[in-house]
Amino acid sequence: MKTFVARRLANALLLLIGVSFLTFWVIDLAPGDPATILEDETIPREIQDQMRREFGLDRPFFTRYGMWLERAALHGDFGTSISYRQPVFALIAPRLGSTLLLALAAAALAWGLAIPLGVFAAVRQHSGWDRAAAFAAFLGLSIPEVVLALGLLLMAGATGWFPIGGMRSPEWDLLSPAGRALDILHHLFLPALVLGVIPMAARMRQMRASLLDVLRLDYVTTARAKGLPERTVIWKHAVRNALNPLITLFGFTLAKLLSGALVIEVIFSWPGIGRLTYEAVYRQDYFLVQASLLMASLMLILGNLVADILLAAADPRVRFS
Repeated sequence: MKTFVARRLANALLLLIGVSFLTFWVIDLAPGDPATILEDETIPREIQDQMRREFGLDRPFFTRYGMWLERAALHGDFGTSISYRQPVFALIAPRLGSTLLLALAAAALAWGLAIPLGVFAAVRQHSGWDRAAAFAAFLGLSIPEVVLALGLLLMAGATGWFPIGGMRSPEWDLLSPAGRALDILHHLFLPALVLGVIPMAARMRQMRASLLDVLRLDYVTTARAKGLPERTVIWKHAVRNALNPLITLFGFTLAKLLSGALVIEVIFSWPGIGRLTYEAVYRQDYFLVQASLLMASLMLILGNLVADILLAAADPRVRFS
């Protein structure tokens, strides 16, 4: 197991370096630079040239990439934001935590509902409950996230049950630690629900199909012939093996949640990294865009790494593949 994890960590490190180079290169291909945004009759050319020298924009590509990679890898310094004039990491860190919280909450909601509902539908195949679950999954996969988000916002505004935006209430500073946690959960529920509906529907159908395949295998028939309780046969023997295909999709699910968080963050005014990246791209804030994309890629790579480790723990044959 240690060798397997070490090999996956080495692959993840090489992949992260490759992603950093491609990110730096693609952003460098964009026409102009941050100084061109300042082109105006009232701003002298000398100030623009001074800005390029200050941020190292006048140096060759590989020199700039090497310096940026060295500072980021050895010192955790991703540079200074050109538009905000603040350290990039200081801008990203709180927003990165907000996006990660939203993605993990959506993943927990999706998987926490998908697995039991998929099992429930599989063991009651062709029943009314199975058809109801299939219809619910169809709706979840069909309704666009934007439409669902706007509908829930209208519902929240009409009923007052949930806040309609942001991450905290105005009276945040007056709340106790427990009250602050509940306040964040109150704001988190709707965006996490919208973000988790599609993966929940997809994983539920996959769990149902995978469990139905496992229930037809000989060892399940043997377990029943031994007189084991049906609950033990289902949850201890069948579900564990039926989860293997879904575990491999964990990293892809996290990637989908992270990529889809941008729209949800905008609609619900969630202070995440997606909105920050969008604003940085619009302003051509090189260092901020590079660091934001690198952090998003890091979360994706870590998600795939966790998926590999979970799959190896569930199926020892994977460790030797």
